[in-house]
Amino acid sequence: MPKINAATVAEHRAQQRAALIQAAVDILVEQGAAAVTPAAVGARAGLARSSFYQYFPSAAALLAAIVEESFTAADAATGRCLAEVREPAARIDAFIRTELRLAAQGAHRPAKALMRADLPPECLARVHELHHRHYAPFQAAIAAMTGEGPELTGQLVGGIVQAAMTAVEEGADPDRVADRALALLRHGLSTPPGERSDGPPAAAR
Repeated sequence: MPKINAATVAEHRAQQRAALIQAAVDILVEQGAAAVTPAAVGARAGLARSSFYQYFPSAAALLAAIVEESFTAADAATGRCLAEVREPAARIDAFIRTELRLAAQGAHRPAKALMRADLPPECLARVHELHHRHYAPFQAAIAAMTGEGPELTGQLVGGIVQAAMTAVEEGADPDRVADRALALLRHGLSTPPGERSDGPPAAAR
């Protein structure tokens, strides 16, 4: 077991728990939920298998903890960036730029892996609940800006955001991707529905 320096027993335990969760996240992303076992996670974290059970009663309990914690940092980051922003277009801008910065840091890897994983039904339902809650301010800003229900428009905009996040995770510059994505969104969201065209410009026909 590697030595962990901590001022108190509580800090020591918090560090070990965090090490187990990080090890589980790495395994989840690389190999899928089925590979997240007490033995594999303990070995990855450099802890004995028996140490695993001091923090989690089962692999399912560990996955449930990952579900909760995978959204904590993202919720906190978007909450901070939106705290002083009121205008809908500015909220969309701030939200997307924050999401792409998080993507560049790899913060979305656990949530994406969880969405694809064969999780217990209650865990999967919680993932979807937390995902919906995380994007609720973004969806509300879209509705406020367009005057329409957020369902279809939100899905379409979400597709652009997901594509932007993928580009950043693959190495693209997050600021450059944000600028391009927001240019597309600002045009689409600010144009009244009756003035939008589904075909190419006349010169291109």
